[in-house]
Amino acid sequence: MFKKLAADALGLSDIGKVISPADFDKVDSDDYVMHEDGEKVFFIIKSKKDEYCFTNLALIHLDGDSAISSKRMLKRYTYHSHAISDVYLETAGTIDLDVEIKFTIGSVAFSIDVDKKQIEQIKDLYKALNKIAETVEHNDHLYDYAKQSVMIAKEATGRISTEATAVSSEFDAINASVYNWLKTKHTELKIKDFGFIFERYINN
Repeated sequence: MFKKLAADALGLSDIGKVISPADFDKVDSDDYVMHEDGEKVFFIIKSKKDEYCFTNLALIHLDGDSAISSKRMLKRYTYHSHAISDVYLETAGTIDLDVEIKFTIGSVAFSIDVDKKQIEQIKDLYKALNKIAETVEHNDHLYDYAKQSVMIAKEATGRISTEATAVSSEFDAINASVYNWLKTKHTELKIKDFGFIFERYINN
């Protein structure tokens, strides 16, 4: 008990370890992965009180109160609805025991300390998170451009000087076409599965 309290006081219990893929099924967060729906674990960081499980669909965070408490709060952040931003990697100094990866997902900021001996694995995660952030932002911009283009086309058609009946009929047809086109574009651009990015960058 005293050793655990001392570790908490020194902050040592907050230094996470990157878990080997062979041991993914041994951590608590694996129980909350939706394997039934094709969700796959790519990266796990575990400290004495927290687990950070990165899957192809979401970050699953088991948030612990302290190293000596078994109480946990389970939080899930899907990448497609909680945009990743502000990804940083702070390398270790001469006497530091850890490196630090920082990022924001949605409105929640994370700062995770990891054993500096595992810097190479953290570099891989850094690349993957940056690429997910870049991909989501790029696709959101494309979708916005698509919506703007459609609105311009609709306004131009509305200015066509023809008989009222013909304009009404044409407007209804455009509305139907616009709805179906944007629905298709939204499906194409709103990526939910980022497994292809993790597969490209994660080498542990």
